[in-house]
Amino acid sequence: MTGGADRRWRRLAALSWWHPAVTGSLRLATAATCVVALIHRLFWGLSSNTIAGENFFAYLTIESNIFFVVVWTISAFDAFHRQTDPRWLVMLRTVALSWTTTAGIVFAFLVWQAGERAIRIDVPWSDQLLHFFLPAFAIVDWAFAAGRRPAPWRVVPIVLAYPLVWAAVTMWRGTLIGWYPYYFLDLRQISGPLEFVLTGGAALGVFAVVSVALVLISRRRYARRGMGVSPSPRRP
Repeated sequence: MTGGADRRWRRLAALSWWHPAVTGSLRLATAATCVVALIHRLFWGLSSNTIAGENFFAYLTIESNIFFVVVWTISAFDAFHRQTDPRWLVMLRTVALSWTTTAGIVFAFLVWQAGERAIRIDVPWSDQLLHFFLPAFAIVDWAFAAGRRPAPWRVVPIVLAYPLVWAAVTMWRGTLIGWYPYYFLDLRQISGPLEFVLTGGAALGVFAVVSVALVLISRRRYARRGMGVSPSPRRP
């Protein structure tokens, strides 16, 4: 590493005293914003008759964002007390961010596909926050906030397990009530089993790519150790 880059790294380390308070406050604000968006999405769906109350929690986006709120709230309070995330919290953050980011990417694809099929999908501001803005902000936190350990590779199969279990339960429930949260799960709205398999496989592939990318990002900073630069000291 060049001398200039080394000096910049040391200056950032010298400023780490303010980071826990800033990081914790931003994460709390992110979690609170997510709660507001979830509440608005519930009442918007009920008032517009786009969902029944018992189906609100059947959406992958809703479930993943509820988990996101819990994890980001925990990580916020943890950031107030220490500068280095514990390993279990790094795993939870990786999983939560993988799910919410993938949900946003898949949702954008579904909205585009629905337009091509003349299927109406309204996107209120709460959906925009849940699917696009909050995941984007959380990725910035993931990439640049101090104190994050490298995420272990074993989180990737954990990330993939959730959509598989969710899909199995959703398909079983759909056969009972005749309702599916996303059109491509309903064989009556698509061309057949092949489209179902291809679309589901593509979505699962996005989960895999996103989780792998987040693990790689988390390990970027620690590559500096092999270049002769030690990270800033952390409080336990």
